[in-house]
Amino acid sequence: MGVKNYLIEGISGSGKTSVAEELQRRGYQAIHGDRVLAYQGDPRTGKPLSGFAHEHHIWDVDKTRAMAADQNHALSFFCGGSRNFDRFIDLFDEVFVLEVDLATLNQRLDARPEDEWGGRAQEREFIVRLQATGEDVPGNAITIDATRPLPCVVDDILGYIR
Repeated sequence: MGVKNYLIEGISGSGKTSVAEELQRRGYQAIHGDRVLAYQGDPRTGKPLSGFAHEHHIWDVDKTRAMAADQNHALSFFCGGSRNFDRFIDLFDEVFVLEVDLATLNQRLDARPEDEWGGRAQEREFIVRLQATGEDVPGNAITIDATRPLPCVVDDILGYIR
């Protein structure tokens, strides 16, 4: 999708979808990984699995690689979370991880309907644990403070790649 490809990761509620929408609003190519690339599967083999489990929320590696190889855009942003990012992280010129504090995370999760991931108490407890431990997101990434207003968050990301 881009001559330069960027991954924007973070825990549920950190703002990945909002960042993708703001990038699109500004005219950038932004792929909603959770909508376009994600499915339930084994993170090692890619074999599809039935039901829902956070640890099985993965991206289609072949599709991700094909989209990253298409150079129709100068910049492409892949926004979303996956438990198999280690299988395609080499495609990205830079990786950004959106981080929020606990109060911001709880505020965002409070606004979610119960039928959306993070809307139920058990899911929220799990997300809060991930926020506290920092697990489940790529290491060696540029950390972006996603508690600030959305335009500032996107400006920060764009500032790193200019």
